[in-house]
Amino acid sequence: MGFNIAVVGATGVVGRTMLTVLAEREVAIDALFLVASEKSAGQEIEFGGEKHTVITVEEALTKPIDIALFSAGKALSKEYARSFADKGAFVIDNSSAWRMDPAIKLIVPEINGDSLTLQDKIIANPNCSTIQMVLTLAPLHRVNPIKRLVISTYQSVSGTGKDAVLQLEAEIKGAVAEKVYPHPIFMNVLPHCDVFSDDGYTLEELKLVNETRKIIGDDNIAITATAVRVPVVGGHSESVNIEFERPFDVAELKEILARTAGVTVVDDPAKNQYPMPIDAEGKDDVFVGRIRKDLSNPNAVNVWIVSDNLRKGAATNAVQIAEHVIKTVI
Repeated sequence: MGFNIAVVGATGVVGRTMLTVLAEREVAIDALFLVASEKSAGQEIEFGGEKHTVITVEEALTKPIDIALFSAGKALSKEYARSFADKGAFVIDNSSAWRMDPAIKLIVPEINGDSLTLQDKIIANPNCSTIQMVLTLAPLHRVNPIKRLVISTYQSVSGTGKDAVLQLEAEIKGAVAEKVYPHPIFMNVLPHCDVFSDDGYTLEELKLVNETRKIIGDDNIAITATAVRVPVVGGHSESVNIEFERPFDVAELKEILARTAGVTVVDDPAKNQYPMPIDAEGKDDVFVGRIRKDLSNPNAVNVWIVSDNLRKGAATNAVQIAEHVIKTVI
């Protein structure tokens, strides 16, 4: 039995990655609807050996859709997600539109996928930097509750979108680039991901705080974050200092992570083996290494977390949610 699936935002970077992941994971599809803006309508995109014509959101609303994967921005999700849900579709939204809505579940399938029900017609996909971190943190928190997190991210330009990648590529060649960022990104790092709020934190940093608490289900975790953009095309990296309620044996911590679905431990500094975005690109796992005691705090450890932000950080997690809905909910 197959399902009618729509990809809304199919011409974007994440939308195209969703199509790649749907094909790789051989999701059972009866009919595929590729949806984008009026400007993109009429384009043809190949999937499964067939060419599919891109249609508008309005046209998609006339189709019998079971699952709609949204990756077309917050404004469009706010405008159309409920319309798709009202017509019976499960909407899995990759924007920030619904993540902090108390009535909407924020899902990483390995952590809280079992909470989904038939009533969850709109499901929020977390932010890319949050997903890779919580997949690492959740199994540890269950064994030894986390008290505080100090997070520094090193986020690739593909997290901003296609135009940011083009800016970096142009600057590498010495060409004049249309600026997506307020400064050059090549040979530079920008402590500026998303827009600044009045308290001096960026929205990306606040997502790491609020989404982490919601997914793990503990509002008492103290969290502070600094999000930084680096001149890497694909793959986000994070340095995370984790303070637990009590001391955590590093060997036990590594064993827990090694048993965690979707996590790969790469941690052999003597052989120069540690996670890097160049190795994570194109893969679905979250890679964790540089696991070591915090010498200043007996209850804390430092970890280094790397993942492909377009895959597990966006497209793959959304498709995994769809698979979970298909297997356990519909």
